[in-house]
Amino acid sequence: MIILGIDPGLATLGYGVIEADGDRRRLIQFGTLTTAAGQPMPQRLRSIFQGMNQLMDIYRPDDVAFEELFFSKNITTGMAVSAARGVALVAVVERTENLYEYTPMQIKQAVTGYGGADKHQVQHMVKLLLHMQDIARPDDAADALAVALTHANSMAMKKMFRIQ
Repeated sequence: MIILGIDPGLATLGYGVIEADGDRRRLIQFGTLTTAAGQPMPQRLRSIFQGMNQLMDIYRPDDVAFEELFFSKNITTGMAVSAARGVALVAVVERTENLYEYTPMQIKQAVTGYGGADKHQVQHMVKLLLHMQDIARPDDAADALAVALTHANSMAMKKMFRIQ
């Protein structure tokens, strides 16, 4: 099964693609889709939409898993990231309805065994679980790989995490 993990963002959207076969996990690719801060919002959203379509064309994932958005302070940033997430969802749902989402705490728990793990602990475990030479960079890509691993580890109960 090919899984595309997404860490939503407007300036930087992270993606990670893995193959899950039983208990085996294999890294396929990771990276980011980026947009320039000086561009108008519609162009930035179009760029994310086009980038997501390319990812879907290249990797043809069976399932796509998103990190659920969490905002504590800046509502303006939250709205922009929500728009980027919405555009990414539209691009994906045109190809598959196998859409899932996980909270940051669920991701930390699934990857490290501790829901309060810090970013470095998650990145280190992603590196170990996928037999990587180095920690994935930038952080958004490493986070997306963690989302994909979380989904791979949740197969038995993935219906609970389907985006409704």
